[in-house]
Amino acid sequence: MSDNRHNLKPAELEALEREPTFSTDLICTYKDHMGDDDAILEAMLVSTQDSEMAEDLEKYKRSRQPRLDFMMAHKHGSPFEQASIKLYVKAPIMVFREWHRHRIGFSYNEASARYKVMPPEFYIAPPERPLIQEGKHSNPTWVPADHATYVAYLADQQAVAQFAWDRYVHQVRDLGIAKESARAVLGVGLYSDMITTLNPRSCMAFLSLRQHHPDAAFVSHPQWEINQCANHMEQIFKELFPLTHMLFVQNGRVAP
Repeated sequence: MSDNRHNLKPAELEALEREPTFSTDLICTYKDHMGDDDAILEAMLVSTQDSEMAEDLEKYKRSRQPRLDFMMAHKHGSPFEQASIKLYVKAPIMVFREWHRHRIGFSYNEASARYKVMPPEFYIAPPERPLIQEGKHSNPTWVPADHATYVAYLADQQAVAQFAWDRYVHQVRDLGIAKESARAVLGVGLYSDMITTLNPRSCMAFLSLRQHHPDAAFVSHPQWEINQCANHMEQIFKELFPLTHMLFVQNGRVAP
């Protein structure tokens, strides 16, 4: 055995002494942004007008809605890339594994368990989260669990997280195992966090796949947790780009 305490920062040693905590939180909050609906209009005008005319946005603002609507409906998408949104996200790793499938128009910086001790914070689905899968594999539905089943689920989730955390602490602190190797015992219910930057076009592509809207042109059936994060993202998108968001909804929630 190789006691590893001397290689760990005080904050890491403190984290290793903590007991696991459990939360239902799914966090997606605003950090920063660049541009607005007018920035998208300006990008369009560069393609279709003389450069001097494109600089004079004021005279084009009265036709902004039909112009943006035309681009949205006819899939002229590149002007919608000329702005950005920066978000902070804290969610279980299982959500991040889905989120990182979105590669075009996204940048990511996520917490790294190679380089730091991860805090013992674990996700637990809330009682209202549909936990029971019914129907065919090709067309499933999910319904909430009854109280007894939810209590059993809760006990199992907490017991496994406790065991995984104890083994992680034993490996990192007591055996001297490198963090990058010891992390393998921690499950996908562990919380991670990240900063992600995306543009309005990639935001709309994300929302079209990661939200369930029966009235959408193409109805998606995402996992519940990432759907909750997408709901937070949409609210931020709506506040920053109200006209673009409105046209996105009116065009069946299809990204241009």
